[in-house]
Formats: sequence, structure tokens, C-alpha cells
Amino acid sequence: MGSLKSKVKYAFAVDKPGPTEPTEKQKLAVDWVCDQIAKRGMTLPGLIALEMGRPLNYIGSMAMHFVSPGVWAVAPKHLYGAYNDFAEFLESRGSTEYMCRRIEELEAEYLEKKNARKAERVKNKKNKKSKPPRHEED
Repeated sequence: MGSLKSKVKYAFAVDKPGPTEPTEKQKLAVDWVCDQIAKRGMTLPGLIALEMGRPLNYIGSMAMHFVSPGVWAVAPKHLYGAYNDFAEFLESRGSTEYMCRRIEELEAEYLEKKNARKAERVKNKKNKKSKPPRHEED
């Protein structure tokens, strides 16, 4: 009886709640996807899509594994590895939570850079206006 109990002890175990931390190889692929979403200003639609698809992330990862032979046929070797790493990361429950958090972090970085560039342009514009024009005498 003890052996049966040990066999089914973790039959219905699920991942612990909270974001799942990716491995180093997975982090490269996940960060690339999150960066593309944040860089294009698609944070809100991206977050909505991730939240809506949260219950289906495991099925989505299995679909990615299913079509991986087709990806292998057309994608370069390094992209195929990243594709598989991303599919493996999506298998865990906390993957969408990690991705949502990472997209928000990247968006904050992009907005900070954008605001700094804007402040610099305004500063340069004011400096140009404050200097009187030079007139050369003949």
C-alpha cells in the first residue's frame, strides 16, 4: 500500500503560485518577446492577451511543440532553440505572470528614456531661444 501512495502522492500537484523564474536560456527568449511588445508600445494589448490566455498557456505551449518540426524546417538553428526555450517556459503556470511583470518593467524603462529625451529636447530648444542672434558687422 505504501508504494501505491508514493506513486500517486504528486499525481495532482500543481506549480506553486506566483511568477516562474526562467532559466538563463529561457530568459533570453522571454525577454526578447517582452521587449518587442514594450518597444512597440503594445503593452496594454499584450497584457490583455496574456491575461486572457492565462488558462490556456499550457495548451499554447503544447501547440508550439506540435508545430516545432515546421519551425525547424524554416527557422535558423539559433531561432529554433529560442523557440523551444520559449515553449518550455510557457509550460509552467507562473509564466504569464512573469511575462506581465517583465513587460511592465520594460515599458517603464522605455517611458523613462523617452521622457529624458523629451526633456533634453525642451532644454535645447530653450537654450536656442535664450541666446540673442549674432549679427556680424561689416
